[in-house]
Amino acid sequence: MKNIFYILLLFISLSACNEYQKALKSEDISTKFKLGEALYNEGKFSKANKLFVQIVPNYRGKPQAEKLMYLYANTFYKMEDHYVAGYQFDRFATSYPKSEKVEEALFKSAESYSFLSRVYSKDQTETNDALAKLQTFINVYPDSEYLEQANALVKELQTKLEKKAFSTAKQYNTIGDYQASISSFDNFIIDFPGSSFREEALYYRYNSAHLLGTKSVERKKKERLETAKSYFNAFKKAYPDSEFLKDSDDLSKDIEKQLEQYSTKS
Repeated sequence: MKNIFYILLLFISLSACNEYQKALKSEDISTKFKLGEALYNEGKFSKANKLFVQIVPNYRGKPQAEKLMYLYANTFYKMEDHYVAGYQFDRFATSYPKSEKVEEALFKSAESYSFLSRVYSKDQTETNDALAKLQTFINVYPDSEYLEQANALVKELQTKLEKKAFSTAKQYNTIGDYQASISSFDNFIIDFPGSSFREEALYYRYNSAHLLGTKSVERKKKERLETAKSYFNAFKKAYPDSEFLKDSDDLSKDIEKQLEQYSTKS
């Protein structure tokens, strides 16, 4: 009985495979559509996709086109071909703006683009593109069933941008380009006011300002040290119990000591 079962299973499998190969070679677009949809419903997205790609041009303008284009886009989504999925869902939403699937399509488009976002240390063009699409989706569908997922993706992508901006500013501090470091931290503090990196950003801005003032030519030294002093006051006021406070106090004492010479001269 067991052998008969395996033989039957093999026969069914070979028959299905033969049917699929015949459909691929067939010129009957309805056969391709019917089998492609059946394979799609069985979760065989790659096979379904190969059939759909052959017939998409033939169905343009036909009543079945909306359904086909959605299934076609979703096969890319299911196969995790994120770039093509995003493009195809955008195309679907543009072609069928009144479809009951358009909300889902726009969310899956934005989600697909978010998957293309690179690690924070790399270029973040894709991250910004995904954020723009997600924000548009949230604005258009504020009560969407996908809202929680969209907001979670926005938070994840914004955190990535924060890490990128913070690491860039800190890198300038590390390599000794203190003016660029201060400017980058200024922008970071404005752009990400609620960031978890804010404390470190205020500290390293102050640290960079202290080093810039200390290493400046004489005609610029006093002004830059006073700027560093103002950064220290801003940091200490915001984080009076900071883990960086001891180091900050030591730098402050050094600033005061260097500024004393200007008081003596005046």
